[in-house]
Amino acid sequence: MEQVTMSDRFDCDNCKESLYGRKYIQADGGEGDNPYCIPCYDSLFANTCDECKELIGHDARELFYEDRHYHEHCFRCFRCDRSLADEPFTSQDEALLCNDCYCNEFSSKCVACDKTVMPGTRKLEYGGSTWHEGCFICHSCEQPIGSKSFIPDKDEHYCVSCYEDKFAPRCTRCKKALAKGGVTYRDEPWHKECFVCTGCKVQLAGQHFTSREDNPYCLKCFGSLYSKKCEACSKPITGFGGGKYISFEERQWHQPCFTCTECSVSLVGAGFFPNGDQILCRDCNTNSNL
Repeated sequence: MEQVTMSDRFDCDNCKESLYGRKYIQADGGEGDNPYCIPCYDSLFANTCDECKELIGHDARELFYEDRHYHEHCFRCFRCDRSLADEPFTSQDEALLCNDCYCNEFSSKCVACDKTVMPGTRKLEYGGSTWHEGCFICHSCEQPIGSKSFIPDKDEHYCVSCYEDKFAPRCTRCKKALAKGGVTYRDEPWHKECFVCTGCKVQLAGQHFTSREDNPYCLKCFGSLYSKKCEACSKPITGFGGGKYISFEERQWHQPCFTCTECSVSLVGAGFFPNGDQILCRDCNTNSNL
């Protein structure tokens, strides 16, 4: 404060009353600091509390939030009336809420522990439900699933390995779980790589095959091991793929191989004459008897 003498006038810039012997406040008036008595200063410069609508006096602690001013004792939670002066808080539809009230009212609850999932904490959401990260666990091994893949089963969740151990079908050959795909043979599941020819071990998935005594064979192995041989070319007669053959007295021929032993004319659909190991057409048979 500047020193003044009794002969100088020292009045409130607003009400013009003398400030001698009274408390006053100097405020920037644009052309220097102007003195004001306390009542005038509060009425001219003090902010109005957004809560109680009264002036916030010069000697009161004032709190400011989003263009709104509050007395310290008026800055409270809308729900529980707890002071927010030194507490974290949130604004919801212009109402001030402490973190506890906000979470209880607006935050999700973990379906596992029924506790509030606090803002900023790691969580998992699935099917409209929310879990704390540590509460989202495999129903079988009870280990946290976290960001790993999982498989739901009704209201339960399993990590992939536990689900496969518990529910996935097992390969008939190797007895390991089939995670996806596979082959079904005689109502039994197989890995594609396990479903192989009993003879040569080639994979049979996606190709024609047959079986003998419930064992699968590729057509080549089956023909080599079990099919009858063509009397003419000695190759297997499988009958697969629509192939036709001729059978006569315990002997078989591929249809294209059923020809006259002498002149090679086709005997399919024509008369023929057996002559020992030979089969002859009518003309060749007549010539052989001359």
